[in-house]
Amino acid sequence: MKKIFVTGGAGFIGSHLIEHLVKNGHHVKTIVPYNIENSWGWIDTFDKNIKKNIEVISGDICDQSIVLKAVKKIEVLFHLAALISIPYSYISPRSYVSTNVIGTLNLLEAIKNSSIESFVQTSTSEVYGSAQYLPINENHPLNAQSPYAASKIAADQLCLSYYRSFNLPIVVIRPFNTFGPRQSLRAIIPTMILQVIKNNKNIKLGNLYTKRDFSYISDTVEGLECCIGNKKCIGEVINLGTGFDLSMEKTLKIIQQKIGKKLIVKVEKNRLRPKKSEVDQLVSSNIKAKKILGWKPKFSNLKGFKKGLEDTITWFKKDENIKYYKSNMYNF
Repeated sequence: MKKIFVTGGAGFIGSHLIEHLVKNGHHVKTIVPYNIENSWGWIDTFDKNIKKNIEVISGDICDQSIVLKAVKKIEVLFHLAALISIPYSYISPRSYVSTNVIGTLNLLEAIKNSSIESFVQTSTSEVYGSAQYLPINENHPLNAQSPYAASKIAADQLCLSYYRSFNLPIVVIRPFNTFGPRQSLRAIIPTMILQVIKNNKNIKLGNLYTKRDFSYISDTVEGLECCIGNKKCIGEVINLGTGFDLSMEKTLKIIQQKIGKKLIVKVEKNRLRPKKSEVDQLVSSNIKAKKILGWKPKFSNLKGFKKGLEDTITWFKKDENIKYYKSNMYNF
C-alpha cells in the first residue's frame, strides 16, 4: 500500500478519492483550508472508521512552508486543490492564478528533490474550449475561454515542464464533466436536481444548448487510482470521459422524469457566460485512457448516465445531505 497525499480532499472529487483510497488500504494524508469552525468539508461526513485513518492538515497550498512539510515521505501525490467556479473566475481572476498556478508551483518545488513515484495533476476538459473536432483527444488544441481555463492550462503546462526539465514523474489527468453525490451547486447537475426537488413552478438556468460529456464520480476516481504504480502514464496527458454527450436541455428532461416533476424553465442572463467564453460542446476520446491506464467507464452511454443520475438524485433527496446546501442557493 502507498503513502498518498491528496490536495483538495475536502471537496467533491477529492473526498470521494480519499474515501476510495482508504478503503483500499492506502495511507492517506490531505490538506484542507483552515477555518475557524475547524471544518474538514466532506471528510466530516465520513464513517468514523475511515475518518480515523486520514491525516488531515489545515492550511493552504499557496503557503510554501506548509506544503514543504506536508509532502515529506509521500509516494504518490494527487493534486486536486483548485478554484473551479467559472463564473467567479470572471470576477476574481487573480485568485485563480494564485491558487491554481502558484499553488501548483509550490507543490512541484516541494517534490523536486524527492523520490516521489508519481504526481497526478488533475486538469479539466475546459482547457480545450469549444470542440474543434470530435471526439476530443489529447492532441486537441488548448483554448482558454475563461480565466479559470487559462489558469488550469498554465498549471498543466507548468507540471509538464517539470517533467521535461527535472524528470519529475508527472501525469496530467483530464476528467470531463464529473457529477455525483457531494457536488457543489456551481455545477449544472446538482443545480438542476435541487431546483426540481425544491421548486414547484419555475427552474432558473443558463444556456440549455451546450453539450457535455458527463462522467460519474466513481469512474473518475477509479481512473485516478489507475495512475498508482503505473509507469506507462508518466509524462502523459490522459482524458477521462465516456465519449457520449448530452445537451443541458436533454439532461434537464431526464432529471425531471426521474423526479416526477416538470417545471417551466426561465433562462436568466446572469447565468449565461459571455458569448465568446461559452464552451459549446465537449466530448472525450478515451482511447488513451483505455490503452495506458486500462480504464473503462462503467457509467457509459445513456443507460450509464441515467444510472449515475438516479444514484445522485437519491443522495440529494436525503435530508441529511441537503442540509449541507444553503436553502437560499436552490435558486442560484
